[in-house]
Amino acid sequence: MPEQDQEHGDEARRDELTGLLARAAVLVIDDEPGMRNFLVKTLRLYCREVVEAEDIEQAEALMRQMSIDVVLLDNVMPGRNGIEWLAERYRQGSIADTIVVTAYADLDTAIEAMRAGARDFILKPVRANQVLNAVRRCIELGQLKRENALLRHELQSVDIWRRRRSELIGDSEEIEEVRRTLERVVNMPTPILVCGESGTGKEVAARHLHAASERESHPFVAVNCAAIPADMLEIELFGHTRNAFAGAEGHREGLLVSAQGGTVFLDEIGELSAAAQLALTRVLEDRTVRPVGGEQEVPLDLRFVCATSKDLAQEVAAGRFREDLYFRVNVIEIKMPPLRRRGADTLALAELFMSEIARQLGLARLEIDATTRAAILRHRWPGNIRELLNFIERSLIFGRFPLETLAPPPETEIETLEVVERRQILDALEATHGNRAEAARRLGVSRKTVDRKCAAWGI
Repeated sequence: MPEQDQEHGDEARRDELTGLLARAAVLVIDDEPGMRNFLVKTLRLYCREVVEAEDIEQAEALMRQMSIDVVLLDNVMPGRNGIEWLAERYRQGSIADTIVVTAYADLDTAIEAMRAGARDFILKPVRANQVLNAVRRCIELGQLKRENALLRHELQSVDIWRRRRSELIGDSEEIEEVRRTLERVVNMPTPILVCGESGTGKEVAARHLHAASERESHPFVAVNCAAIPADMLEIELFGHTRNAFAGAEGHREGLLVSAQGGTVFLDEIGELSAAAQLALTRVLEDRTVRPVGGEQEVPLDLRFVCATSKDLAQEVAAGRFREDLYFRVNVIEIKMPPLRRRGADTLALAELFMSEIARQLGLARLEIDATTRAAILRHRWPGNIRELLNFIERSLIFGRFPLETLAPPPETEIETLEVVERRQILDALEATHGNRAEAARRLGVSRKTVDRKCAAWGI
């Protein structure tokens, strides 16, 4: 049994090692062909991508072309000291985690490497397991650092105790159309622009896209552009180098770099300052980011989803939003329907919120009776899903549904269904300039139904 336990433990460690390295891109910098060949062969068995350079110039060219997770850097090379180069890149904004490899085992060199920004320090001659474990530790520490930064950002969000939903709820034709569009672009790198009134679920659509994509195992970072002061937004997104401004004591990764491989959701993009718009335009064009105060461009592998409750075309016409940025983000546009157009989806969301919030508050759920259901369906919900959620939470706290806060039932004489139906169809035909197919789509009925009714009315 002890031998079996040992075998299982070794297998678990191998699985853990393989999983951590499988997504890593590693750069090996060493002027000795034999050592470079050994390191590359060792790492290629486990890593997603391994590239090599025999000198600093080749290394810098590779780092401009691709995103590197870990650098294995030889210290003593012809022409330039590896640690000196690392210290210079760190001052300029380099963020790749670096392991210094050297044949000289003295304490001063180790201290100098760490001060220069090295994550680890290993001695030649090196063994395969020593290299793999060093790279694994480097990736683990980098992940923890990024996760902590993203968690701090998430904790600053409003209503953090509420579940971050990543699934669109409802069966209405409007929400099914959103699902179909998201499915078509799920694994494309194309930027997405999600439009709609405040509270219609634009972030949920972005999370739905991320969860269904190949990027699902990487971070999803939501940034509310309206909530971050204009003078801090570039620092939050792009990061900064040491001494980039007063109070910048150390290097800091921005949210874009922390989200490498994942999805960045920029909410209320119409609120960006002119300077931030220009910087974001460059990021989208070049797929690189430069930390504030830095000189080095860092390649990005990100999916951008932007959202706005403003009409960006009008903002461009008014000179408040850059036209080039508008065309960059508006490749694929998705319009989130307001809650008043989603019919029975409103009741499905109300039931869901009732169960979730009752559990979170430790209160008994309220049954949504027929009178309340009718009031919910009748109300136009100008605040959309956010207003509905607040209505359910308020109902749970007071133990009753405050129906007096919703639209009252009509006081006029009740019309027959036939009259209501005729008016709705005729209104739809007028709104679509007589296009029966489009009128049927908006009404949620078949074209044949509209044709049959029009024939019966003699039109």
